[in-house]
Amino acid sequence: MVWAFLYFFTILCGYYMLRPLRDEMGIVGGVKQLPWMFTATFVVMLLVVPLYSAVVARYPRRRIIPIVYRFCAANLLAFLLLDRVMTSDVWLARVFFVWVSVFSVLVVSVFWSFIVDTFRAEQGKRLFGAIAAGGGLGAIAGPAIAAVLVQPFGRPALFIAAALLLEGAVQCVKRLIRWAEAHHAGAVGSAPDRPVGGGMLAGFRLALASPLLLAIMGMLLAYTLTSTVLYSDQAHIVEASIQDSSARTALFAKIDLWVNIVALAAQLLLTGWVLTALGLTVALCILPLVTAGGFIGLGIAPGLGMLVVFQVIRRGLQYGLERPSREVLFTGVSSEEKYKAKAFIDTVIFRGGDAASIWAYAAVRSLSPPPWAITAVMLLVCGGWVVLARFAAQRNRRPT
Repeated sequence: MVWAFLYFFTILCGYYMLRPLRDEMGIVGGVKQLPWMFTATFVVMLLVVPLYSAVVARYPRRRIIPIVYRFCAANLLAFLLLDRVMTSDVWLARVFFVWVSVFSVLVVSVFWSFIVDTFRAEQGKRLFGAIAAGGGLGAIAGPAIAAVLVQPFGRPALFIAAALLLEGAVQCVKRLIRWAEAHHAGAVGSAPDRPVGGGMLAGFRLALASPLLLAIMGMLLAYTLTSTVLYSDQAHIVEASIQDSSARTALFAKIDLWVNIVALAAQLLLTGWVLTALGLTVALCILPLVTAGGFIGLGIAPGLGMLVVFQVIRRGLQYGLERPSREVLFTGVSSEEKYKAKAFIDTVIFRGGDAASIWAYAAVRSLSPPPWAITAVMLLVCGGWVVLARFAAQRNRRPT
């Protein structure tokens, strides 16, 4: 558990060092260009996921993660070079926005694929909250480190520090594999040198063939739709409210800090108790209910203050409670589904939902609908989300 805790700490610390910079780059690249940046992210995902599936099919488990994380570290060093030689901040901002958007979901998906392949379902209900707390601490440390480094050293310091943290994650994985082998834990411990196998497009096929995975995809699409609406509103409201670029970056960093404080509190105090005492169904239904309440509040009192409060509570519960609870659903599926179907869901479905949602929302905004209409649609989405969450939890209890 300690090595898994440290593993999650390193990757989320690295990501959250880069996240405030990504949010600022989204504004530098042009708020009106956000739909195109989300679309570019989705297209890149369509290229990356088959390549990742090919790596999973060919290489053994003990080599998959070092390959993926060291490749990402090499990308960061490439950005360090581009930051020195590129003359257009706008295009560097757009490329970096897309890269971080892909990086964030890929490295976390790889983490959870490995973890659910290492721990059993009953261990997951007890330990995933504590393991996720490592990510919560990393997500708090990341913005703090970024704030210290960016003033004297600028963006290059963030690229180098994030690359070093990825190498730290690789070392944690090596220790986890040794533990799994010694205790014959999960598929990782029983077959660390055996490739997962299958084809490059197996993730797509596996995801569509399973009712449980289809339900998870529906839950994720509901989450991305509501998140994209909030993110678009955030960009417009912050741009209108705060003119200074550094002040906007500082606001994003503060939001991330409070989000991760809420997430850490949930991971340490709430997640384990909810999963073991109240059950998986309750754990999965809390976030859509909170989201529905937040949209009602935003409809009643729109503005920067309400948006920030809504984002902090919602994202904190998503990282602290919903994500670990959703990962429990994957403990009972096959290794190929854990690595390939899960990667397809966490990346292509997630970012595809982002791209479709932001284009749809931009089209809706162009029609100038009344605020209550947007709220009503979001409440319907949250209702469907609850239905899917209950189905997935019930399906998870069936023997496989």
